[in-house]
Amino acid sequence: MRILVTGGAGFIGSHIVDAYLEAGHEVAVVDNLSTGRRSNVNRDARLYEVDIHAREFERIVADFRPEVINHHAAQASVKVGQADPVHDLEVNGGGTARVCALALQYGVRKVIYASSGGTVYGEPERLPVTEDHPIAPRSNYGTSKYVGELYVELARRTGGLQFTTFRYGNAYGPRQDPHGEAGVVAIFTGLMLAGQPCTIDGDGEQRKDYLYVGDIARANLLALEAGDGLVANIGTGIGTTVNEIWRTLSDATGNTIPPRHGPPRPGDVRNFWLDCTRARDALGWQPLVTFEEGIRRTVDAFRAG
Repeated sequence: MRILVTGGAGFIGSHIVDAYLEAGHEVAVVDNLSTGRRSNVNRDARLYEVDIHAREFERIVADFRPEVINHHAAQASVKVGQADPVHDLEVNGGGTARVCALALQYGVRKVIYASSGGTVYGEPERLPVTEDHPIAPRSNYGTSKYVGELYVELARRTGGLQFTTFRYGNAYGPRQDPHGEAGVVAIFTGLMLAGQPCTIDGDGEQRKDYLYVGDIARANLLALEAGDGLVANIGTGIGTTVNEIWRTLSDATGNTIPPRHGPPRPGDVRNFWLDCTRARDALGWQPLVTFEEGIRRTVDAFRAG
């Protein structure tokens, strides 16, 4: 199968590219490398250093003629989205609209869209959060990712384009950038391996759903053949505290430097984890990598450079 992965040089996208290639598919990657890295891209994939808004992106779709577009290109920073909501919407909402329009124009069978379970639902009314939970994002980023969901649903309704939309929990694993706005696992791993103290926001008892990136890649592999019209959470269904993350990483890295505690992060949802029954029933998917094993693999990858 010919598959085009937007954002395929990024943290999650590059692992999906690896999974597709390992399964024997032909893969092309479109990434402007604003946050992705050329070194993340599997040598067996074709890399086009192109923005999805550029005119050249249409030529790539027209020439490559993918059967599936896996759309992971995004403005992925909540902080940047708050500072520049117009840019956030142009990339996440407008970019997804363009992907869908080109998919319809050039006969793509399906779009697999990466949404955000951690931001589209807002403050949870109940736990674990199911897909029928009210959509009430508290950030521009969460809003723009949900706009993308609406565009892929519209393309199916009006043009017959199939889709699968995944609402991810908090991804972690190898290739996640520990600098800038990244996941707490990557940030703490980088600090511990550098012999520097970690700063925990608030009391550290905030509890979120942390999912190993390899399990995310496997969901995207299953969606090639199943899950048409599916909107599904992808997580563990387990809430893990920041204090637990710090302790597990300290064991894995040999860290002995105690953490610092800073103020709670403004607007942060304190407790959030996802119900993933729908993905299990529709795709036969469930997370396979335990948190301890995922942390071990992450630390090993960071140590390897």
